[in-house]
Amino acid sequence: MSNHNLPVKDPELGQPLANPGLEEHVERFTDVDEGAGNRAYRTILAMFGVVPLLAITFVVCYFAIPRDANINITISGAQLIYANAHTVTLGLTGGLAVLLIGLACVQWARVIMGDDESVEERHSAGSDDETRAIALQKLEDGIEQSGVRRRPLILGALGGAVGISLVPAVVMLADMGPWPTKETRRRTIERTIWAENIRLVQDGTWNPIKASHIEIGQLVNAQPENLHDLHGADHHRESAKSAIIVVRMDPESIRIPESRKDWHVSGILAYSKICTHVGCPISLWERQTHHLLCPCHQSTFDLGNSGNVVFGPAARALPQLPITVDDEGYLVAQSDFTVPVGPSYPERDSRNDFQEGDE
Repeated sequence: MSNHNLPVKDPELGQPLANPGLEEHVERFTDVDEGAGNRAYRTILAMFGVVPLLAITFVVCYFAIPRDANINITISGAQLIYANAHTVTLGLTGGLAVLLIGLACVQWARVIMGDDESVEERHSAGSDDETRAIALQKLEDGIEQSGVRRRPLILGALGGAVGISLVPAVVMLADMGPWPTKETRRRTIERTIWAENIRLVQDGTWNPIKASHIEIGQLVNAQPENLHDLHGADHHRESAKSAIIVVRMDPESIRIPESRKDWHVSGILAYSKICTHVGCPISLWERQTHHLLCPCHQSTFDLGNSGNVVFGPAARALPQLPITVDDEGYLVAQSDFTVPVGPSYPERDSRNDFQEGDE
């Protein structure tokens, strides 16, 4: 049971205590000494004023300091500090900017804003016109007590400090990736490591794929042989773009347009494994219909008809890799993909994509 309405009692006498009220108000030094108040005011302005300098320094350091530069402080052979210079300078400038805004706001509240204490009785949730008028008057009193009318620069300094502190955050958006210029796209997302005479190898085993070993209806997950030469991030990045599926179908049961008549080997075709919707890997193969289904959103591609979309949200055909065989009978690429693989993006030119009816 709640006891918040019970009277407060003296623990010794067991009698209710009188309301002690508010303690006697003691004026702050900055309220009684105009010089002290002005010094505090200038200190707060100075803290806000340093923030733009730190923000500008942040931006300069972001672009000027090499990403591989390090800070190495050694005394008497003992290494005291070894850290990335880029990270340290950005952390110091950005962190100090935010810290100074916080300290300035705290100091503003402590020594400049009004110091009067007040007591307000509880009231019902709904407010009448008189109560609302009183609330508005209190808001007006709070604005007056904040000192912004007598010292207007402090509010502008706060707004400027907070506004300029957002600049480093905007600059750091550049770390999301390279600017997608036409040349950058050509070197990155619009190319893979597939090239002329690169062998197709089984994904995981790296065994080269011989055309005579693939049966009608079979699907093989494959990668380019030169992927084995890459390591780390380069390996993962190129693997994500270059993954393919190799299928063999009866040439009499599929449509091979004139423009792609030499892209297959006796019904063996190679397509990108990356869905053109949002980039999920695809390998759900329906042998009878020649359809390839994406498990994420059920986009369906007809591999017997140049990878065209027959169902689902994907808007582009699955890119096909031109292949042939080498002197030993192993499958090799004729070139890279003729169109970018993977999902669409605003700058992508889809005019070269295969459409139903193309020859």
